[in-house]
Amino acid sequence: MAELTPTRSLAIALADERRTMREGYAFLDEKCLLLAGEMLRQVRLWQQRRRRLRADWRAAQRTLRAALARHGLHGLQLYPAALLEAPIRVQRRTLLGVALQSAELAVAAAAVAPPAMAPSPEAQACRHAFAALLPQLADMAALSGDLARLQAEYRRTVRRVRALQDVLLPEVERTLAEVETALEELEQDEAAVLRRIATARAG
Repeated sequence: MAELTPTRSLAIALADERRTMREGYAFLDEKCLLLAGEMLRQVRLWQQRRRRLRADWRAAQRTLRAALARHGLHGLQLYPAALLEAPIRVQRRTLLGVALQSAELAVAAAAVAPPAMAPSPEAQACRHAFAALLPQLADMAALSGDLARLQAEYRRTVRRVRALQDVLLPEVERTLAEVETALEELEQDEAAVLRRIATARAG
C-alpha cells in the first residue's frame, strides 16, 4: 500500500481485478469438479477392463498349460508365432483442454502365422488366446495415459485454485480495503478543510 497512491480510479481497478479473480476462481473450482468426475469415470472403466483382462489372462494361461503338456517347453518354443502387423487406430478428443484418446488394435483380422511342423489344437488355442489379449492391452494403455494426463491437469488446477483463494484474492481484497480506507480519510480531511474555509468566510 505504501507504493500505491490511493485514488478512485485505483479502487475501481482493484475492484475489477477482484471480480475477475472471483470469476476465475469459480471457473477453476468447477473445472476441478469436472476433472475429478472424469477421473472417477475413467478409473471405474479401467477397473472393469482390468477385471476382464485378468479373466482372459487366466484363460490364456490355461491354454498355455495345455500346449505345454502337448508339445513340451522346447517344442512350444519352436512353434511359429503369429505375425502381427495390425495398426492401432487412435481416436482423440479433448476435455477442458486435456487430450484424451482411445486405442483399438484389430488383431483378429491381422494375425497370420507360418505353418507349423506339428500343429495342434492346443497350440493354436494358446496362440489365439494370447493374441486376443493385445487389443485389451492397447485399450488399457490409452486409458492409463488419459488418467495420467487428467491427474496432472487436476493437480495444476488445484494449485491455481489454492493460489487464488489463499494468496491473490486476499492480497487484492486487503489492498482494496486499504485504498478505500485511505480515500475515506482523504474525503473527511477535505470536508473538514471546506468547513473551516466556509466558517472563516462566514466570520
